[in-house]
Amino acid sequence: MPSRQKQLVFSVSGVLGFSCVLTAAVATGLPLWISGAVLCRTGAELVNATGPELEKFLGELNYGLFTGERVKQCGLGGRTTRFSFFPDLLSVIPVVLHVSVIFFCGVVILFSSVVTGFFFFNAFGRPYEALQGPMGLYLWTFISWLCSCLVMILFSSEVKLHHLSNRISNFNEENFVFHTYTERYDRSFWLFFLVFLLHGLNFLLIRLAGIQFPFQESKDPDLSGGAADLMY
Repeated sequence: MPSRQKQLVFSVSGVLGFSCVLTAAVATGLPLWISGAVLCRTGAELVNATGPELEKFLGELNYGLFTGERVKQCGLGGRTTRFSFFPDLLSVIPVVLHVSVIFFCGVVILFSSVVTGFFFFNAFGRPYEALQGPMGLYLWTFISWLCSCLVMILFSSEVKLHHLSNRISNFNEENFVFHTYTERYDRSFWLFFLVFLLHGLNFLLIRLAGIQFPFQESKDPDLSGGAADLMY
């Protein structure tokens, strides 16, 4: 590929990488990873509520990786409470798993910044081999892509396998029992899915620029055997 086209491809990849940095940073900080409805089961069972009557006992729940908000509805109007994971919910959440999600979010932001610099360095500079050349582009892009995938997998397992919404809803509750009625992944989760797709696209753009995958051997014709045959 001509050098001008390579500069264009690497510049586009750099812009996409910088977009990943901003998107991952914003998504990590926003309390919009999960949103849903929470049913006050105790109140609903007391009056045997069914159908439209359940709406009086349906509250709201929204949370991210650091903070959140819940609205409790037990038939007497809503009560809004805000909470933070650190240190309020440390006793009820799977701490190791939750910290792992935050850690990999930080890794995505860090290595997306690194790969953005390398893209622009390869576009306008004269990259030498090793980690600043083709090997570096593939390596840092792959790490960012893999970590963004791990963020979604670990967070999904925390929500679904460890019933995170139920734990948050029943935190510090003595008289009422709450149950997750509906829940869905909110904007921050899908922003990380967008980051995952953009890093995958960058992987393809590196290959489009004509850079071979690492450790791929070039098939040069073996001339030594032919020269040896001519000697006999």
